[in-house]
Amino acid sequence: MNNLGPWSTEDFESMSWHDVHVHGFRFASFNEAAGAADLVFDIDYILEWKEDGGQFTFVVCPAALRFKDVFGLRFSLDYAKWSVGMCPVAISGIRREPLEFPTGYKSYQWVIELNWPSGEISFQAPGFTQSLIGTPRFSAKQFLLPETRSAIGCGEQSEPQRNLSSYEAKR
Repeated sequence: MNNLGPWSTEDFESMSWHDVHVHGFRFASFNEAAGAADLVFDIDYILEWKEDGGQFTFVVCPAALRFKDVFGLRFSLDYAKWSVGMCPVAISGIRREPLEFPTGYKSYQWVIELNWPSGEISFQAPGFTQSLIGTPRFSAKQFLLPETRSAIGCGEQSEPQRNLSSYEAKR
């Protein structure tokens, strides 16, 4: 990844959400006339995967992934299949198919495939934006621990992570 965003629909082909963790979602900017709303995911975005001698470390940062004017939302999420406790959802990937309606309106059918637990999230939306909402950090994991997420940029962490306030300057 060559920059720290923000990103939008035009950047889709250059982005990856593989193994990105979702900590929550919410609806925003309701459009009652269209029966749509923005769907905002609270994620730990992986900016970079680094391999050293077969070991991986990651550059991770909390981010807001916002899909605009979402319609036809479907969630399929199965924690019971594996009898696991609740944990953040991990994305396998995001794909999209272009849609064009008889009125000339253009949009996309989005599918967010999940690799843990099994499932997917699908909907129609004309596009997305994504913005970092914290400081990028080096991490031994593909996500940030809750105490790290709540104290971005300050305090002790229970896993080895370094603040990357000058991350982009070193690239």
